[in-house]
Amino acid sequence: MEIVKEFGLNPYLLAAQIVNFLIILYILKKLLYKSVLDMLKKRSDSIKEGIKQAEEGRLTLEKALEEEKKILKKAQDQSRKIVDDANTQAVSISKEIEENSRKQAEKILEEAKRQIEQEAKDTERRLSENVTNLSIELIKKSVGELFGEREQKQLIEKAAKQLSKKK
Repeated sequence: MEIVKEFGLNPYLLAAQIVNFLIILYILKKLLYKSVLDMLKKRSDSIKEGIKQAEEGRLTLEKALEEEKKILKKAQDQSRKIVDDANTQAVSISKEIEENSRKQAEKILEEAKRQIEQEAKDTERRLSENVTNLSIELIKKSVGELFGEREQKQLIEKAAKQLSKKK
């Protein structure tokens, strides 16, 4: 006890302070400690929930990215198919147009040949008629002085028949 007196401690005050401390500790434990522990537990639970939700969000994001990649790949495949189909159709249409153009050109050429042949026949017929008429006129003038009218007529008819046979 002498040591306690040397330090200037009063044992009754020390005992009273210890009792006060224990009473305050008991009150704090009953009133505050439980609420603080509950608050810390709630805080811990909310942090765990936040971590869990963040993980779920990350997984959802990864799934969404994978789905996006699948959709993009599918879209690219479809666009490739559309382009290939368009190219095939373009080639087919081009061949069809080329074939139609060739057929039209052949029809035009055949029509032109037919028209040329018809014009040539018409020209030949007119030329033949002109030659016949000129020949008859020439015969009329040539034999007019040599033969009589009846003989001239017979000679002209005979020449016309001969020219008609040559046509």
